[in-house]
Amino acid sequence: MEYDLELDKAVAKIKEEKAKMVLLQLPDGLKDKASEIVDYIQSKVDATIFIWLESNWGNCDFPIVDDIDLVIQWGHNNPSELMAKPGGVKWD
Repeated sequence: MEYDLELDKAVAKIKEEKAKMVLLQLPDGLKDKASEIVDYIQSKVDATIFIWLESNWGNCDFPIVDDIDLVIQWGHNNPSELMAKPGGVKWD
């Protein structure tokens, strides 16, 4: 199955932020596509792209790395789409 990784949205965000050092955080299932993803993004922006090789368990597993201008994370839905707060109130 092919996924739409919305790479053009990532490119647009990098340009919008004028980021020069970008860290991509991919779930383990996409890490085999990392070089293709980096090649595509680097062909569109003037930035150095790094791949986070540690595990990625969700948006709470956010890497703190010095000298990185922007972190882009793939593979996880907005928590409001996944669950509701106790009492049926949706997450903001």
